[in-house]
Amino acid sequence: MVAQRRELPGWIRAPLPSREYSDLRELIRSSGLATVCREAHCPNLTECWSRGTATIMLLGETCTRRCAFCAVQTEDRHGIIDATEPLRVATAIRNSGLQYVVLTMVARDDLPDQGAAPLCDTLERIREVAPGVGIELLTSDLGGSLSSVDRVIRCRPEVFAHNLETVRRLTPEVRDPRASYERSLRVLEHAKAAGPEGLVTKSSLMLGLGETREELRGAMQDLRGVGVDILTLGQYLRPGGEGFYDVTRYVPPSEFGELAIEARALGFLGVASGPLVRSSYMAGELYWKARHRGGRGPAGAEAI
Repeated sequence: MVAQRRELPGWIRAPLPSREYSDLRELIRSSGLATVCREAHCPNLTECWSRGTATIMLLGETCTRRCAFCAVQTEDRHGIIDATEPLRVATAIRNSGLQYVVLTMVARDDLPDQGAAPLCDTLERIREVAPGVGIELLTSDLGGSLSSVDRVIRCRPEVFAHNLETVRRLTPEVRDPRASYERSLRVLEHAKAAGPEGLVTKSSLMLGLGETREELRGAMQDLRGVGVDILTLGQYLRPGGEGFYDVTRYVPPSEFGELAIEARALGFLGVASGPLVRSSYMAGELYWKARHRGGRGPAGAEAI
């Protein structure tokens, strides 16, 4: 792990907050919801919230795992869950007027089903109180339990997402020891094969961790090999000081543009690639692009 701290390049800039940002922030605060936007220090927070999009984090604000890239706090949860969370989340989504939402989760290795049951409960509550809202579910690897994967895809999210995060060689250094490259691919493959017709699958890779272009190309090929439809590529930004994996380089926007072209050539139906892109960036737009096999989208760093 590299100890050197690097200055941010000029192309990494977050936009200023808007009125819509303030409105959504107040709704999230008053509803007592956790978002991965805040907990993981996402650099896109102001842009996404200004556009009326937030990624709601389920099953608490602390994770049972400790990945070297992630700012979310680690804690043994001892099997405790908040039974009021599904309805609170559904009510907040209804009140927000959003048409597409992203639900993610902390890893819950302390639960027998890795959290599959409360995830489904939340989806069902949203369907009840906010019918017509598109739901993207970004899960952990669910402990590699394919029965837990089956449980969540039976609740019919529009998108099942799980992040591969990095290339095969770097996975043991970057992710918690309980995660694995092969397990993540297996979860994505099973979701695609066992899911209902029309289920879109999605994954994400971080750049700037020390991967080579060839390794990155191999990871993209592996994701397409298990049927992943949507890919997001973004710059890794170290979230804090000691204990976090360091940035080895800042990838220029032009290279992200090249990678987007490569990803489309591999057959991904939706691609977002840019320095500030994260797994939930432009989530609704990418879903519709994949679902309807739209055009190539605008050129540039944030290629959609």
